[in-house]
Amino acid sequence: MADCSKRCMVTGAAGFIGSALARLLLKETDASVLVVDKLTYAGVPESLKEVGLDPATLESANPRLRFLKADVCDAAAMDRAFADFRPEAVFHLAAESHVDRSIDGPGEFVQTNVVGTATLLQAALTYWRGLDDAAKAAFRFQHVSTDEVYGSLGATGFFTEKTPYAPHSPYSASKAASDHLVRAWHDTYGMPTLITNCSNNYGPYHFPEKLIPLVTLNALESKPLPVYGAGANVRDWLYVEDHARALLLVNEKGAPGETYNVGGHNERTNLEVVKTVCAILDELRPRADGSKYESLVTFVKDRPGHDLRYAIDPSKLMGELGWKPRENFETGIRKTVQWYLDNEWWWGPIHAKRYAGERLGKG
Repeated sequence: MADCSKRCMVTGAAGFIGSALARLLLKETDASVLVVDKLTYAGVPESLKEVGLDPATLESANPRLRFLKADVCDAAAMDRAFADFRPEAVFHLAAESHVDRSIDGPGEFVQTNVVGTATLLQAALTYWRGLDDAAKAAFRFQHVSTDEVYGSLGATGFFTEKTPYAPHSPYSASKAASDHLVRAWHDTYGMPTLITNCSNNYGPYHFPEKLIPLVTLNALESKPLPVYGAGANVRDWLYVEDHARALLLVNEKGAPGETYNVGGHNERTNLEVVKTVCAILDELRPRADGSKYESLVTFVKDRPGHDLRYAIDPSKLMGELGWKPRENFETGIRKTVQWYLDNEWWWGPIHAKRYAGERLGKG
């Protein structure tokens, strides 16, 4: 096991990246974990089943895992969580995260991502001020954000930690605001905070509104595979378990007040991603009529404010802290598609009851 025995509060850990971090902490470290999650549409407690959580009761068979169903906007609940659990590290991942949904309903994003972050920061500050000097110095509030706060790149160049913020969607604007709040709590109050900005994540337990699981599941049902515009928008893809390891490393070794960008150096156009998924499915689950999954690709009207290209320079994280991803896009995407083929127990109920692949974010 890794050398981490902290009490870790992880907000949003029934979601995609949060659950990957919680599973890492419980499987590969000695940490104790308090999951704080509101269980919105994208909160899936089944994502923590393999580390001991009963999804029906939210009770844990794992003595190092506790689940608190609560909203980060609820100040009283957050104060109680800090007082009861007494975390040594907070990983803040609770957020509304789907750009298309932010176009349809920006208010939810402002409430959770901005107001929720401010509420959690204030609860953390009150708690932190009551610690002794050694515990104060050891405490970390780690905010997990996105590369989308930087706006859009042209054909060349990379986002660095010094890139000016230029968000274009309600989602990225709300995350930019929350980043600024975290920095303010460090600069104004001295609370030891950390910020990470990551590129597009993919991997197991990804809610099927996002591109890779959406395409995978639509293909299995012979539904159209929607591609925005000409499919030329470029994203830098990061395997979620590599991201979780980066988050733990930043928490252990990062300097308070600093920002670290996490990227996979795996740039692909959206169309390339879709064609890769189709090719893997052709191999692993051939269609009964012998036709190729790529024949299902359907180009649809682009979404409003669709940034052309994101790409992260992770050299600060790699050079200063020694992070290195274990997966490249070819290995990670194959693992991901195989996981969806093997785990219909997880995505089947979501597809049937919560989200069946309908178009969002038309504006």
